[in-house]
Amino acid sequence: MTYVVVVADRIDDEGLALLGDSGDFEVVSTAEQPEQLAEQLPRAHALLVRSSTQVTEGTIAVAKNLRVIARAGMGVDNIDVAAATRAGIAVLNTPGANTISAAEHTMALLLALLRNVPQATSSMRSGGWDRKRFGGAELHGKTLSALGLGRIGRHVVRLAQAFGMRVLAHDPYVSPELARELGITLVPLDDALSQADVVTLHMPLTDDTRKIMNASRFALMKATAVLVNTARGGLIDDAALVAALDAGKLGGAALDVFESEPLAAGSPLRSSEKVVLTPHLAASTVEAQKRVSLEVCESVKRALTAGDVTGAINRTALVGASGS
Repeated sequence: MTYVVVVADRIDDEGLALLGDSGDFEVVSTAEQPEQLAEQLPRAHALLVRSSTQVTEGTIAVAKNLRVIARAGMGVDNIDVAAATRAGIAVLNTPGANTISAAEHTMALLLALLRNVPQATSSMRSGGWDRKRFGGAELHGKTLSALGLGRIGRHVVRLAQAFGMRVLAHDPYVSPELARELGITLVPLDDALSQADVVTLHMPLTDDTRKIMNASRFALMKATAVLVNTARGGLIDDAALVAALDAGKLGGAALDVFESEPLAAGSPLRSSEKVVLTPHLAASTVEAQKRVSLEVCESVKRALTAGDVTGAINRTALVGASGS
């Protein structure tokens, strides 16, 4: 049997070669021609996506042969997992492949924000030499609060500790034993916000976490504190963030992800000098792209040829539905 794998978003070629070089798979890419996705879906046994393609209940209904939806990355909020589960489709992701890249980008954004790197660069390109205007702040001795201690959050913690930062964290699913092992202090959310010089977000986007950073939460933070988000844009109430920055109630923000992407050209986030912005680049390193591609394609290969969906995020529900 030849399995049809439809690739809806750009995936590194090295992983796709695992499938394309085998006589068991036909790889069809619609990444550069998204209008062809609907045409190819009825043939698909597997659908590969990143964050751009929305896999809705309607998408799933069209794909009658679909067995696997694979997300090249960790977050699956662009996939209707419940609809996939009802249809008996395994949903796979690559939770570890982006860890180093995303954690390093978090620190890059934080350093750029605190040392005014983008503004100084812009000034230099215009012929300026303004050392007084772009003075910054050190990380050493500051308190970082990590909201979420998954793989990326834990790696950020290690990097922050290497800079000599004191680290607090809020994650209701992390045990005190693990916190001690990581050398951090677990605290309630309000305490994590009120004590922090830096708040960094590393939690999934769910109904409970959507806009968790809102006006009331910003009011708890120090006026000099900064916020970094490389997780999901929907975690932040953008209007409340802009209001806090404009009122001088927050020191700054560094953002890689946004509730609606691409970020609107007229967004006030684009014009604020207190904000550093990047266009969803946290996983965009050569190394991470290769790891993600290899991992997701290997998972798809095992799922289709051997029925191995042990890594599926909805595996428990699928097993329960099958009665096995």
